Amino acid sequence: MNRRDLLLVVGASAVGAAIPPTPAAAAAGGDDRARWAARAQSLTPTLHETEQAPLNLVRAIAAAELALRFRMDIEGPAGGLAKRVLRKGDSVIVDFGGHRTGYLSFRLETEGREPDAPARLRFTFGEVPTDVAEPLYPYQGELSQAWLPDEVVNVDYLPQSVRLSRRYAFRYVKIEVLDTSPGFGVRFESLKAHAVTSARGMPPALATGTPLLRRIDEVALATLRDCMQTTFEDGPRRDQRLWIGDLRLQALTNYQTFRQNDVVQRCLYLFAAFPRDDGLVAACVYEKPGARYGGLHIVDYAALFNVTLLDYLEATNDVETARDLWPVALRQLAILGRDVDADGRYHDPGNVWIFIDWARDLDKNASIQAVLIYAWKATLQLARKIGRHDDVRDFPARIERMTRAARAHYWDAAKRVFLSGEKRQLSWASQAWMAIAGVSSRAESAAALRAAVNDAGAVKPVTPYLYHYVIEGMLAAGLGREARALLEKYWGGMIAAGADTFWEIYDPAQPLSSPYGDIHINSFCHAWSCTPSYLLRSGRLT
Repeated sequence: MNRRDLLLVVGASAVGAAIPPTPAAAAAGGDDRARWAARAQSLTPTLHETEQAPLNLVRAIAAAELALRFRMDIEGPAGGLAKRVLRKGDSVIVDFGGHRTGYLSFRLETEGREPDAPARLRFTFGEVPTDVAEPLYPYQGELSQAWLPDEVVNVDYLPQSVRLSRRYAFRYVKIEVLDTSPGFGVRFESLKAHAVTSARGMPPALATGTPLLRRIDEVALATLRDCMQTTFEDGPRRDQRLWIGDLRLQALTNYQTFRQNDVVQRCLYLFAAFPRDDGLVAACVYEKPGARYGGLHIVDYAALFNVTLLDYLEATNDVETARDLWPVALRQLAILGRDVDADGRYHDPGNVWIFIDWARDLDKNASIQAVLIYAWKATLQLARKIGRHDDVRDFPARIERMTRAARAHYWDAAKRVFLSGEKRQLSWASQAWMAIAGVSSRAESAAALRAAVNDAGAVKPVTPYLYHYVIEGMLAAGLGREARALLEKYWGGMIAAGADTFWEIYDPAQPLSSPYGDIHINSFCHAWSCTPSYLLRSGRLT
């Protein structure tokens, strides 16, 4: 499915036919949703602001051998900017030395005759060198170019102190003087970044591991920190939304690092408060200018809401919240279960997005079957922990049917791998999710994962999101050494490419690829890539 077809499916998913609530979920009506919204609002965290001056003035140099095509050479310390007079056509790039989510301020002074016209300036904010080293236009992407990280500003009265109103995600800022009157130039004094996050300080550095693993952990922590705003955003550069898939991985990492569990609780309540009319949770929620329904639905994300709620309960022992949101969890399976046949096989209805990964041509039938088995198992555990046994009496039999169906339709006993779809596709995703769901035995999972990883024709992941679940699958299969090696190779590859925070997309074979048609719309600080800190600090890697 290409991106344009996907947009049509996503649009259809927002208006699916209403499904009457089951009796067990009937309590999740309008009154509950209003109460859940109020609870989410009460949990809004405080944002903490930190000021920082840039470190250096830099120049972008083409370097074809590098993953992102450019390197940054230091021209001199950033303190020299205040002495530099810039006129029409001049530009400069400042480097803050690390990724920041926040605002930019400066004092604009003039040199020469009295200013008789505004100064027109363009600011381009770069998470990576590519953003500021080459033009953003003409833009070739399929998402709105309004997300591109640039802004034209007119400063009418000079001299003047300015703070840009729009929040950006950046390490580099390119400043261009588009126009002034010929008789005067401008100087930038007191240029500062105002980084904002709801994180209350940084966790202690990782005490063990190789220098590479410690650096990976450091970058993963910075990634999560800069996505921790008044919700767990997916990425501060673009979307700036709360997505279930990202939330689950952010929450797991948070439990091992920042431990701001009230933010996780807020996010769970936001999803509960703003579902589709029939109760299917939205894949994302808009938070500003006011919290509201996101309008998009993803099958695997709806199922993972339940897993995220179980994770939260296990991390916090907050039984009250788990019981409060239990009707939401139960409702997800009531809706998704309508597309599971009597033999236990899930059938894609064709009008709701199944994500799994951005890998082109990935067949998702086997993976989504496994995700749903995993969700049913997690929901059964959740019910037992909060004393809702009667609601899940049929779950063990259902899980058994779905597991049998997974093996009957996707397991190739001769090749000892799971194959998906009419073309019997071999992918890393299918093996990983079947291992996580416990469809295959530990020995079978280990053999299947090794076979896929060693097969050049197997479909590989292209996002840190799916790479995380491949590592989870390896751990479930007892492949701790391979899991650690994969983490070092994949996230270490982004480190080698210069990452200060981890990226939304990273395909080592095609580092300039984008699912949206233009690399400049990609996010280079993305929530779903923060999990190395969880994996390293939870003691799960050997």
